[in-house]
This record gives sequence, structure tokens and C-alpha cells, in this order.
Amino acid sequence: MRRVSAARVVHWSSLALVLPLVLAMLVSIASAHDRMPSPRAVVQVEVIAANGTVLRQFPAQDMDRATRSYLEATRGERYRIRIRNTSGERVAVVVAVDGRNIISGARSELAAGEPKYVLGPWESADYSGWRTDLDSVNQFYFTAWQDSYAEAFGDRSARGVIAVAAFREQHHVRQPHHRRAPLAAHESAAAATHERTARASAPAAGQAADQAAEAEPGTGYGERREEGAVQVQFRAQSREQARVLIKYEWRETLCRRGLLTCAPANRLWGDEKLSFAPPPPRVRPR
Repeated sequence: MRRVSAARVVHWSSLALVLPLVLAMLVSIASAHDRMPSPRAVVQVEVIAANGTVLRQFPAQDMDRATRSYLEATRGERYRIRIRNTSGERVAVVVAVDGRNIISGARSELAAGEPKYVLGPWESADYSGWRTDLDSVNQFYFTAWQDSYAEAFGDRSARGVIAVAAFREQHHVRQPHHRRAPLAAHESAAAATHERTARASAPAAGQAADQAAEAEPGTGYGERREEGAVQVQFRAQSREQARVLIKYEWRETLCRRGLLTCAPANRLWGDEKLSFAPPPPRVRPR
């Protein structure tokens, strides 16, 4: 029988001894020789445009053990997140876009108890949207913030951030079997209650904050795409091994930050081809 490799998703119960639920994305294993990993790296994260181009990242100052960078977003462009496991063992990754877990859609703290994808040794996978079931996702695309998935929930806590937290697997741990569905439902209900409470207690944003949010990019809930997943078992360590944060911005913002050279064209000194005077508006040429 032909073996199908998988990138997997882990969903933990709030009880430490409960066997987790895991979703596995159906992808092919990348060769370990495609790219030699850094000795310190656990995962590598890239953002891929719809045409397959790897979007350029601009390194930022790393803080709190997190690797940080900026990235240029193009309005309306679909994208996917490519994650490569650069170690010889399985790792689980929490992936959040604009502060929302891309599997559950819930507010993410990049914590071990959240739904995760799992990558085998030296494996890579592309994640192209918000998961809606085991068979499909709704695609990511760059858009104005007011059109974003997170804004639909009133969540502006992590605007324009693609976040990945990687966890190693616990080994040689006895895992007793328990009924999973009630615990998963309880956990989801608790998370939803926590989010509703937080939103209700938050003060109303001022007009200036609203305008600032509208000027920023976000990720939309795009068209449905078939992207299968299966369930596997994975028990993650409680502490993350690595965290990668990518802040995507419109080109004009990166220009203001000096990350891109975007000098305006000279109005009186250009190299354009010779052109001729058009007739004035609403005047027909004689």
C-alpha cells in the first residue's frame, strides 16, 4: 500500500491526562536535502503568493525568544503559509493569523492546549486557509482590515500578524483512553465564553483607533478550497520550542519604515517615452 505522508493538527483537552485529538494535513514530505536547516532552527516559516513566489521577509529585532520579520502584503492576493520542520523528530505547530487560530478560528494565545498541525521529521506543509472541516479550508487573502476574519469577531489584538509556535513531542508517557467529545466540547465552550467576556468588558474603541485599524491590512475568509485532513495522536510538551512572528504591511507602510526604497517619481525629470498632448476633457478633436 502506498504511504501518504501527513502534516498534522493536534487538539488538546484541558485535562493533562486526556488523549488529544489531532488533525493531519495530507501533504508530501519534503526532502531533507532541499534545504539544510540551521542547527538552532526548529521550524522555518515562509509566506507563498498565489503564483508560487516566496514573499520577501525583512528581519526585525528578535524579542522574547521570538523570531520577527516584516512582509509586504498586496491587496486582494491569496497566500499560504509554508512551515518546514528542520528537526529529526515530529513537532506540532500552533498557527494563528491576526490573532485567530487557523484551525478553530478562536482567539489564539499560541498555547500548547490549542489545536495544532503536526509535521514529521524534515517535513514541510502549506496551510492556505481557515479550516472549516476535515476536507476543506477557506482561503487566506490580504484585504483591508474591516474585511478581515478577525474584525468579524471584533478582535483587533493582533492585527496583521502571522504567528507560529512550535512544540516538541512528549515521549514515553502513558496515555490512558478517555471519551473525547464531551471534553472537547467543554473546552470549546469555555474558550468561547472567555472570548465573549473579554469582548464585553473591553472599552469601546475611539474614532482614531477605528481609523487606524481601517488603514491596516488583514486576512480575509476567502473561497472554499479542498485541503484534506486526518486525525492522529500527538502529545505536545507544555513549553514552546520556537516562536515565529511575521508582521505583514502594505507597501506604503514598509516605505515609511525605511524597509523598502520607494522614492516618488520626479515630476519634471523622467525617462518616459515621448508622448503628445491629448484633447481636453469633453472636447472632440477637430
